[in-house]
Amino acid sequence: MTTAKKTTAPIPPPAAVATDAHWAATRERLRNRARPIARLTICDDHTAKQALAEAQFDVQRAQDSADRAPDDEAAQTNLRDATTALVRAKEAFDKASIPLRFQALDRRTYKELLAAHPPTEDQAEDGYSFNLDTLGPVLIAASSLDGMTEEDAADFLDTWAPAEAEALLNTVFGVQQEDRMDLGKG
Repeated sequence: MTTAKKTTAPIPPPAAVATDAHWAATRERLRNRARPIARLTICDDHTAKQALAEAQFDVQRAQDSADRAPDDEAAQTNLRDATTALVRAKEAFDKASIPLRFQALDRRTYKELLAAHPPTEDQAEDGYSFNLDTLGPVLIAASSLDGMTEEDAADFLDTWAPAEAEALLNTVFGVQQEDRMDLGKG
């Protein structure tokens, strides 16, 4: 894995900061932003997944009824019961699940990884700018907040069902592309 070099950020003259306290505060907030994190939750327990989906549906239906009849005690009781059932279903789902967390890399590290894994001739002809087969495990390991190794990642990509391996790759590439900015009018 390539490590990014630390650069020293320029420090504006104190007089400039004193005249623009707003920018100083904004700059500090910008420097303290955390990179995006994505979560991939794996649950092999179909019963737990189904129970959670049903409980979510029941809460939505109960919420709709309670909203339509705020003075109806039966509707309010039904909503409380459905919410309690949802909490239990979520706890069972969480217990049966394996959560994986991935954090976006800094731009320099990401670009270095892409450059270190150029596409094969065939991949380049297909429009790829990197070699997914070699980059995938490296990027997964570099982005993992759970300590997943390149070897683990390569094994999972090779042995999981195609849709699941694709979900893992999509999660890791997706977090690198996550955009939390709004370019709206000021």
